[in-house]
Amino acid sequence: MELHPAPFYHDVADGPKSGAAHWVETSDGVRIRIGHWRAEEEKGTILLFPGRTEYIEKYGRTAQSFADRGYAMLAVDWRGQGLADRLIPDRLSGYVGSFDDYQQDVAATLFAADALDVPKPYYLIGHSMGGAIGLRGAMSGLPVKAAVFSAPMWGILMAALMKPTAWALSWASKKAGMGHKIAPGTTVETYVLAEPFEGNTLTHDPDMYVYMQEQMRRYPDMALAGPSMHWLHEAMRDMKELAAQPAPDLPCLTFLGEQERIVDPKAIVTRMESWPRGELVMIPGAEHEVLMELPEMREPIHDQIAAFFDAHR
Repeated sequence: MELHPAPFYHDVADGPKSGAAHWVETSDGVRIRIGHWRAEEEKGTILLFPGRTEYIEKYGRTAQSFADRGYAMLAVDWRGQGLADRLIPDRLSGYVGSFDDYQQDVAATLFAADALDVPKPYYLIGHSMGGAIGLRGAMSGLPVKAAVFSAPMWGILMAALMKPTAWALSWASKKAGMGHKIAPGTTVETYVLAEPFEGNTLTHDPDMYVYMQEQMRRYPDMALAGPSMHWLHEAMRDMKELAAQPAPDLPCLTFLGEQERIVDPKAIVTRMESWPRGELVMIPGAEHEVLMELPEMREPIHDQIAAFFDAHR
């Protein structure tokens, strides 16, 4: 593997001035993008595993917040999103061949962290889909001292009667060669441009919502719309497999907004009840993006995460 300079959009990231990005090719030949920010006083590096539809620049403000607390950050554009290689001709349709493939992106991310000589030890923050990828990585020995999850996708919120239908439709679409089609009920436009701030499922912070909207307006190549039927099938398969495995022997904090409407809170509660070194922290009034909620919510969360990592150096 080798690193090569990649575009990094400072004008919309609003993060530390040290921000930079590199291309790295995974072992199966997919080009992904790695972004990183350094801090003045570095206690270690946070490996930020983003959610579906996300991209490095979305975490610029988060990187600044943790840089202020002494932590560098390294984030990744997963295959099929951000500026990483898109896997099917319809670049707006969320797609992955298999969820196992994301672990090749994880391996490339670790290579980049070592090649860039970012400070150790490493810590994990996994948000939403990144929480599923991070959990599987942790189960396989991801070299981090501690893990934090933000609204992890250990289940997708849907009515009980819809789950058998989702399994059947996603499986049938794969067999019929229609797995690339966007799943029914999801949007063909990226969420923050398709939906107004009022009633959105991400955050109560209007400034953060505008921040995300401006990123999409200025750099539409980073945008992703709804998940494909194939992605849905692979995600459901992966979550079922993860639920059957015990928690890793790793200190863990998981944050979940009490108004969560995207991932399944019951799956998160069940997982954390059986995590010997884990703690679930419920955030009153918060939506899905707990790290990008109103300042009075997110700043105490960032303080708690930094203290947690401090305790496991």
